Parts: sequence; C-alpha cells; structure tokens
Amino acid sequence: MLSRYTKGHLAWVDCVSPTPAEVQALMREFSIDPMIAEELLLPSFRSKVERRGNVLYVILHFPTLHAGHKKNENEIDFIIGKDFLITTRYLVLDPLHTFAKTFEAETVMGRDNSATHGGHLFVAMTRSLYTAMGHECDTIERRLNDIEEHIFAGQEKQMVKRLSQVGRLIHDFRRSLLSHGEMLHSFEPVSARFFGAEFSFYVHELVGAFERVGHRLDRLHDSLIELRETNSALVSTKQNEIMQTLTVITFVFLPMSFVVQLFGMTSQHLPLMDNPYGFWMVVSGVLAMAVVFFVYFKTKDWL
Repeated sequence: MLSRYTKGHLAWVDCVSPTPAEVQALMREFSIDPMIAEELLLPSFRSKVERRGNVLYVILHFPTLHAGHKKNENEIDFIIGKDFLITTRYLVLDPLHTFAKTFEAETVMGRDNSATHGGHLFVAMTRSLYTAMGHECDTIERRLNDIEEHIFAGQEKQMVKRLSQVGRLIHDFRRSLLSHGEMLHSFEPVSARFFGAEFSFYVHELVGAFERVGHRLDRLHDSLIELRETNSALVSTKQNEIMQTLTVITFVFLPMSFVVQLFGMTSQHLPLMDNPYGFWMVVSGVLAMAVVFFVYFKTKDWL
C-alpha cells in the first residue's frame, strides 16, 4: 500500500509491505537503483547507510511502537533524494501517521522554516520516531514506579513476572537501537557531501535525539536491576522466614511425638501405666515441653 504526501516541490511516499508492481513504479518514477528496489521487497536484518546514484539509502530498525504486534522491532527503509523521501516498512507505526499530519502542516523541522529537501524530511521523521520512543520510556518508567509500590506493599511474588515483562521490553528497545549510533555517524559524512556541509548540523541534532533515548533506556535498565535485586531479596527473606518457622515447629513437635510414641508402646512395664492419672501426666508433660521450647525460641528471636 502506497501513501503519497506532497508539499511544494517535496514528495514523501510511504510504502507498507509494497508489492513488486508498486516498487517497479517507484523505481521508474524516481530513478531508483534496481538493487535498492529488490531490497525493498523483503525485510533486511542488517542496518546500512550508503549512496547509490542520486539517492541515499538507509535501513534502520525501530522498536514496534503502539502497534500491538508480537514482533519486537520494525524495519524502515529510507530512500532519500534531493526533493523526495520514500519510506518502506512492513508494520504499522503510529508516529508516522502523526508525522504525515505534521508534514502537511509545513512544520516538519520544528521551526518557522519548513523542509527544503529529502534530507530534512529524513531527519524530521527519524527525530519524531525517537520522540515517540521517549514517550514509551515514560510509560516504562510509570510501570516501574507502579511495580515498586507493589513490591513494598508485600506483593513480591506477583511482581516477579511483571519485572520480567518490563525487562524484556527494555531489552528489545535497546537491541533495536544497537546499530543506530554507528549508522547515524556513518550517515553524517555521506549526507554532507550529498546535501552540503551545513546539513551536518541537522544530523548532529538527530544524533543528540538518539543519544537522549539511549541514556534514558540505560537509566531504566539500571532501575530495573535495582528493583529486581530488591524484589529477589524480599522474596528470599520471606522464604527464609517460612523455612525457619517450619524448622522450629518441626523441632518442637519431634520430641513431643517421641514421648507420645514411647508411652504408646504395648509393654507391661511402662511408667505410669497403672497410674489412674498417667494419661493426664503425659499430656501435661508434653505440653510443658512445648511451652519451654516456645519460650526458648522466642527469647532467641527465632519465632
């Protein structure tokens, strides 16, 4: 499916899972290298930055944002020309719908001046994706704060699974962005030769936006580790307390069981066997033993 947005001399073509016929049409209209056109039809597992003919070809992988898909990341292919930008992707990304509205409003650069070439569109679009990731980081931080409250409310066991879910989310985000720093630094000299030296300023801004997201994810990862260690310590402490209580109870009842079984033997010479109060004397002795053990363990702070 192709969506086309134009403003003045600039055009942005957004392709979602394009068909071979659609790719062939784009190749003819924008004079795209056939090798690039071939790569647009299938997902790529590696990021790249290169110049081919009259376009720059960039592949970046982003975490899936607000799409409800099971896949952890989404590839976006950028074909950047002097007066156009073509994006190809295989999943729906909500931030690009927002960018489309921004593009039509001529405010893609976030300033009074609008974009003048495809490089500006690429920078503005990628920056909007990093901004959306920043909002996702806000959501993750709120989830961690909620988990922290539940941990100290005595719900440590229930939080083990939630911590694992948040940990996987942070891991997926960090893995998706792993190659971005290298790709953006590679993009700067190539784009500066293509669009002019002044374009490096916009790339530096884009690198800054990426680094802010990376630092935010690092802090969230550190917070996750702290919460996971705290939760594990509290769970272990509760388990140790339970095991200690069970051990003490077993130690209390073991001698009592021994005494009861001893007097339950079928022998003619057992003490107190002929005493009419023998049963109550044994019961009293066993209870007294239990009280002594209980008081002793209590003084030792084992209970």
